[in-house]
Amino acid sequence: MASERWKEDIAYAITPFKLMVWPIGVWPLQVYNIYSLLRSVFGICLTGLGVILPIIELYMGCTNAEQNVDCLMLICCGTLGILKIIWFRIYANNLINNYNSALNDYLTIENTEERATMRKHAFIGRIIFCPLMCFSYFSCLMYALTPFMDFDKKNLNITKEDIILEYPIPSRCTLEYFHAPTSMYKILVIIEAFALFIMSNANAGNDALFLNITLHICGQVKILRNHFVKFDITRSQVYDRFNTIIQRHIYLIKMARELADMINFILLIQLFFISILLCIMGFQFLIALKIRDTAMMTQSLMVQSAFLMQLMMYSFIGNYLKIQMEEIASSIYQSAWYDFPTKIIKNIIFIFMQTESPVTFQAGHFITVNVSTLMNILKTSFSYLSVLRIMLET
Repeated sequence: MASERWKEDIAYAITPFKLMVWPIGVWPLQVYNIYSLLRSVFGICLTGLGVILPIIELYMGCTNAEQNVDCLMLICCGTLGILKIIWFRIYANNLINNYNSALNDYLTIENTEERATMRKHAFIGRIIFCPLMCFSYFSCLMYALTPFMDFDKKNLNITKEDIILEYPIPSRCTLEYFHAPTSMYKILVIIEAFALFIMSNANAGNDALFLNITLHICGQVKILRNHFVKFDITRSQVYDRFNTIIQRHIYLIKMARELADMINFILLIQLFFISILLCIMGFQFLIALKIRDTAMMTQSLMVQSAFLMQLMMYSFIGNYLKIQMEEIASSIYQSAWYDFPTKIIKNIIFIFMQTESPVTFQAGHFITVNVSTLMNILKTSFSYLSVLRIMLET
């Protein structure tokens, strides 16, 4: 019975994330062999299409203003996706250690209350996963369907020689330059659409994978806090039991630091790109609103929502991790610490000192990613868009 419950908990906590990142070879619990490496190379190549083709299109200068915005957005998203695949492979041990720790936590859990806490954080991980991937996939679907809608709209009553072919990834001039046969138009559209979905997995899927294990660490810290609050000094082996809790605290700090060290460079690049893209896509939305282009409005709105969702999730979960680490001191204060032996009280002082500098997500080791950072980015972006809106109206 316990084994079945353990399998059910594990499946509930990690299965959706495995489905997203296994195809691109970064699933932490896989066997890291030549086949996983080939999946990563395949994912990088497909994601690279979303970077190389728009760059060539911009260089050849055959895109309009709307397509220029799409090219910049795809270049940024594709670069982030490639970077995350490579980075998650380079720092694979950090994720492997954390996910193996999570498996062990589910295997050894016996307390019903603690199991409920772990399930709650796994549920939050799913709540994050669903809208993040839905926004990303819907955006990809919009880009995949746009060529077919444009084909019927633009090429009505046009001779076969004058047909204008559009693609999910702006690449018309590039493919014409390489003499891609028009008979393979639908196949090329499907390949590019598939590349967009892989790009979404590499970008948003890796974010969901990372944030899910971060939430698990937050759940373990919350359980640790309950252990401090309910510590019973009337039982035997007081020193050994308290030392076990301290060792657990040290272990969780180590796991959290591994995650923070792994993501700091990615966060720096991601904050930079998202800040730029929010302004660019917001400007595109204002233009679409002015000319009443419903398709462009929907497309830019969904892309902006996906970017905002990524930024919000990192900010809120980074803030949540920081709060959980800091609240350990408060949990000790809620216990009967005044009755503890002197030796234990000395150890408590060191715990208090540790909580003064909690583990936080930082972009490049100098920008703390929390709710305050999110608010600053949003305020700057909206200020910029307000100026652009006034310029459009004049």
